Amino acid sequence: MNPDMKFCHDYDDIINLPHHTSERHPRMPMSSRAAQFSPFAALTGYGDVIDETARLTGRKIPLEDEQKQEIDQKLDILRTVIKTRPEATFRYFVADEKKEGGTYIIVTGNVRRIDAIERLVLLADGKRIPVEDIYSVSSSVFGDLFED
Repeated sequence: MNPDMKFCHDYDDIINLPHHTSERHPRMPMSSRAAQFSPFAALTGYGDVIDETARLTGRKIPLEDEQKQEIDQKLDILRTVIKTRPEATFRYFVADEKKEGGTYIIVTGNVRRIDAIERLVLLADGKRIPVEDIYSVSSSVFGDLFED
C-alpha cells in the first residue's frame, strides 16, 4: 500500500459526517469572519500623522500701514451704522491649531458689534473676528468711498 494513500483513508470514518453546530454559541456571521483576517496595523495612527504633515498651511500676510488705516476706517463706518446690522464680508487669517501658519477664510454676515477694547468684530451668527487678523473688509455701506 502506498503511504500517501494510507493518509487518505485515515479519516474515512468522519469525512462525511455533518458539520457540528453548537447549541450554546451561535455561528459567527459572515461579515464578522472577514474581520479576523484584516491586516495588522503595527503603527496605529501613523497614517494620520503623515496626513497632518502633508496638510498645507500658509503664512499671515503682513499689512502695510495704509491697509491697516483703510480697515480701521471701514470698521469706523460700520460702527456708525451698527444699529442697522450692516452686512459685510471679511477676509481674515485663522491660525492653525496644530502647526505653524494657517489659512485665510472669507465670511459674510451681519455685524452685531465692534468691540474696540477687545479688538473684535462680532457677527450676528456668533462669529468673532479678531481685528488684527482682518485682511480686507467690503460692504455696500462703503459705497464708492474705497477703491477695490
